[in-house]
This record gives sequence, structure tokens and C-alpha cells, in this order.
Amino acid sequence: MKTEKIFFTNKSGQQLVGRLEVPADSHPHNYVLFAHCFTCNKNLLAIKNISRALTARGFAVFRFDFTGLGESEGDFADTNFSGNVEDLVAAGDHMASHFEAPSLLIGHSLGGAAVIFAAAQMDSVKAVATIAAPADPEHVTHLLQNSIEEIEASGQATVNLSGRDFTIKKQFLEDLQEQTLERTLRKLRKPFLVLHSPQDTIVGIKNAELLYHAAHHPKSFVTLDGADHLLSKREDSSYVGEVIAGWAPRYLDIPTTNKLRSDHQVVARLDREDGFTTQMNVGNHSLIADEPTSFGGNDFGPSPYELVSAGLSACTVMTLQMYAKRKGWPLESVEVHTTYGKTHAQDCEACESDSAKIDTFQRAIKFEGALDEKQRTRMLQIADKCPVHRTLHSEVQVITREMQ
Repeated sequence: MKTEKIFFTNKSGQQLVGRLEVPADSHPHNYVLFAHCFTCNKNLLAIKNISRALTARGFAVFRFDFTGLGESEGDFADTNFSGNVEDLVAAGDHMASHFEAPSLLIGHSLGGAAVIFAAAQMDSVKAVATIAAPADPEHVTHLLQNSIEEIEASGQATVNLSGRDFTIKKQFLEDLQEQTLERTLRKLRKPFLVLHSPQDTIVGIKNAELLYHAAHHPKSFVTLDGADHLLSKREDSSYVGEVIAGWAPRYLDIPTTNKLRSDHQVVARLDREDGFTTQMNVGNHSLIADEPTSFGGNDFGPSPYELVSAGLSACTVMTLQMYAKRKGWPLESVEVHTTYGKTHAQDCEACESDSAKIDTFQRAIKFEGALDEKQRTRMLQIADKCPVHRTLHSEVQVITREMQ
């Protein structure tokens, strides 16, 4: 995946900071907006793992720090739940203006409650997923239980959450009490996915049941058995990302890639607006060819000459292993490293001038196994006999015709 740091302003004019992660090998088919948990930030490892699973399936994921957290401006003590929802809407507006409006909202913990309210205000959103979310935003007050009296009496209190001190003001509690999540969810009418662990000791599994019953179909529930509230195990957070990536496409617009049909072994297609990013069918397999960014491409796939080099490398290792097996030699593994370039010709009788360059493949071979010196020398000779090597050294013709 590729990551870009993004800056945008919230409703109060404060600068918020986020990260946009996009697939490394394609243009994203949909954009996701992610809301982190209460007092967390965009860099929580679980969020990164979920994002990676989604980008691997072609999604772009935008995660950011709410006002007063992480790298974003503002004082957390002056924020409230409604402000988090406003931050999400502002993030969605920025995405729509500079990239593409989000079609999927994902929220973790209190961020899950926030995305439900935000989705009701964002027409572009077609599906919503919550992870360990409370059925009522006011549920978060149980984390502040020992300080509520002080907050009510003094207007604020310093609360230690996950090892960090945060100032919580009375207006934060009052705002939570005013939110009506169940009513908002009943009106949402968008595909809804609830993910929750029955072992969650921070937000109990009963919350998932309440959310599920409040939502309209289509709705789904996936249990995260054995996971904790923060998805601290990598396998749990990665699983969440994979589940959402598999669920969401049913409700989103994802361009279909038509398989290129041909009687030939390889077919390539490039449309005018695609730059150098070329769709290919190679035998029964699909892949992308491209040029590096330095040449004006997107680097979404190997370049044409890298593909030729790949063919030479693959053919060489196949030929060497086949020969070693036939001889009964102890070749455990073989690596072929190939680089293509144009170099100055040496002792080239066909060259018209001393400055002429010829196509050159530099090939380095690494053997693993108890081969003696004589066997290694013979293997280097056999490498030159692989079919692709012979083709590159043979007179080759390309016959071109227009297809009707």
C-alpha cells in the first residue's frame, strides 16, 4: 500500500491530520472513512492492520485524528461526541473535494457510534460497519464512573484512560446524554455490519445485540470470538479487515474487469485514459503491466522489459531444477537474478559504430545445495540452454496483422 499524509480543517477551523492509504498495485475502487476509538488516534496498530487488509482488496482508507488527539489541533477537553461526528463529516467533505467521497464508513468503539450519526448526514455513504461499538454513546460514561461526581460538581475532572490523563468537562457528559443512537440507526436504512467480541469487557456483547435489532435489513453480525476490545492481537484486527473487505462489495459499486478474450497466449489492453497501466491476460492468469513513475507510469505492475526478464529468470530456474533432478544432483534451491539494460557493445562486428549499444540481460545465479565445483560449472552452462535464453539468441520474427 501507499500512504499519504492529509491535512484538512474541521467546522471550527482547526487543522486535523490524517493518513490516506491506497492500494500499491491499482487505483482504489472505493474510499473508506475510518473513525478510531475514544481517546485513541489514527496510528493504533489495530486500525493499521484493518486498513492494510482493505487496501489489499482495492479500497482506499482514510483515518485521521479527531480534534485534540494525535497530531490534530484543538484541546480534547473542549470536544464532545457531536464534535467527533462533525469531524467525520468534514473529513468526508475533504475526501469528496480532493479524492472521492467515502462510500463505506467504519468505526471502532465510540467511533462506531459516531459513524452511524455521520452516515445519516452523508449521501455518498452506502454501507456502515461498526467494531466493538456501544449501543448508546452515553455508555462511555462508565469509563468515567469514578470521576462523574467531580465533573458534575467542578465542571471538569482529570481522568486516566489507558495510561494517559485526559480532562473531561461537564459539556462532554451532557452532549452524550442528548444523543439518540437507536432512533438514528432505525432511520439510517443503509447496509449495516456489526462486529463484536463476546469477551469484550469494555463494551459488552449486549451492545451488539441492541445495534443489530435497531438496524434494518440488510444487516449482518460477525462474532470476534477471543478478541479484546482494542483488537490488540494482530490476527484479530487483520481478520476484521478481511471480513469487512469481503462483506462490503455486495453493497458498493465496484467496476467489473472483463476478461480479455483471445485465441492467443497473451493479450494486453490499454485505454486512452489509463496512461501506461495495462491490463493483461497471460494464459489463464490476469496481471497488470506498467511503467515506473519516473517514466510517467503508476508502477502498478512490472514494465515490459521486466516481464521479459521475468520470463528469462523463470525459464532458467525451471531448466536448472529439471536438469539437476534428472542427474540426481543435490540442488536444494536456485535463484536467478536478472536485470535488463542497454550497454556499450564489445567486439560487436555487426555494430555500425563504437558507440553503439546492445540489449543486455545481466543474470546472476545462486545455488543452494551440496554441489561440487564441476557440477556448479555445468549448471552455469545449462542455464544458457534454457528455451527463453535460446529464443533471445535466435533470429526472431514478429508477424503483425490487424484483427477484424
